[in-house]
Amino acid sequence: MKVLIPGITGRLARLVALRLVASGHEVIGIDRRDWPDAPGGIKVFQFDIRKRAAEDVFRTHRPEAVIHMATVTHLTVRNEDRYKINLFGTRAVFDHCHHYGAKRCIFVGRHTYYGAAADSALYHTEDDPPMAMTTFPELSDLVAADLYAGSALWRYPELDTSVLRLCYTLGPSLSGTLATFLKGKRVPMVMGYDPLFQFMHDDDAAAAICSALEKGSRGVFNVAGPQPMPLSMIIRQAHRMAIPVPEPLFRLAIGRFGLPQLPAGAVTHLKYPVVIDDSAFRAATGFTHQLDEDATLADFRRLAG
Repeated sequence: MKVLIPGITGRLARLVALRLVASGHEVIGIDRRDWPDAPGGIKVFQFDIRKRAAEDVFRTHRPEAVIHMATVTHLTVRNEDRYKINLFGTRAVFDHCHHYGAKRCIFVGRHTYYGAAADSALYHTEDDPPMAMTTFPELSDLVAADLYAGSALWRYPELDTSVLRLCYTLGPSLSGTLATFLKGKRVPMVMGYDPLFQFMHDDDAAAAICSALEKGSRGVFNVAGPQPMPLSMIIRQAHRMAIPVPEPLFRLAIGRFGLPQLPAGAVTHLKYPVVIDDSAFRAATGFTHQLDEDATLADFRRLAG
């Protein structure tokens, strides 16, 4: 199968591409960044997904399947460009899939779509509404992209669309929201709170995305790995020091005293859990994670130091 991956140079996207090549697929990538040492079997075009040159890749190569991983977070892009990249880029991907005959499109989103709140259900199912826009405004562009991708299920019925809402990823890539939060030796917690965090190994996340492609599952799916853990336990097993900070002082403390820089909306995610029910995805694809929470944290710890 000829598979196109917008955002191919991201750490998780590279793992997906390598798995697909190993399985015999032809892989093409589009990204604003280069992948100079991309292995044989992977062709990378250094274009912005929103530009005409990217559309020409769709027109010329006519991919059978597309895995859209070209979204960015508040940790990497902190201005109005983020909204344009996430929403307009997602619209471009689905429009090109429709116009140039792709059969499948997988949008890789995030479980933070559901938002964190005191009155939220412990386990979110795919039917739950997005609350992240009210509790964490910096996630609004990702929520909008997720909703736009989901609308392709009825706008383009001929296109088999899957929207995957992945929990946090962690592992040797040292990339992603949770990995960035844990990189420093001091990790802030909101005093009096110890929320459950859900994460999966980088390799399991890549395997789950490839499984969605192979099985041809259509619809919206939560994707997770092992059982969630309290944040304090994750910090301890990552060999970091938890720093409890009173909530009134939290916004003044982050970014100082060796603590990571976080947007204001992140406070709710350090108070309340965002845990997803992934039973529908496992039933549809037969996916089973291979690495438990201890092995995942050990891999992260080994390279993070």
